[in-house]
Amino acid sequence: MNAQQEYQQELEKIQQSDFTHSWTSSSGFLFYLQVGCLVAFLFGACSMLYTKRYQKITAPVQESSLYTPKYK
Repeated sequence: MNAQQEYQQELEKIQQSDFTHSWTSSSGFLFYLQVGCLVAFLFGACSMLYTKRYQKITAPVQESSLYTPKYK
């Protein structure tokens, strides 16, 4: 009977330290994992927007549609 009790104690100890059996440690880990992923995503998006920012182009415009139009 002593071996059975030792087995149960070891099993309980393993389950308490196991990620899937401990709700408090797993929920904290998942929360910080989500926060880290969100920060990484925002940093990546901001850096991509910074490096690929809008560049002004000079498009041809008809002279009759300018602010001060030129007519022939």
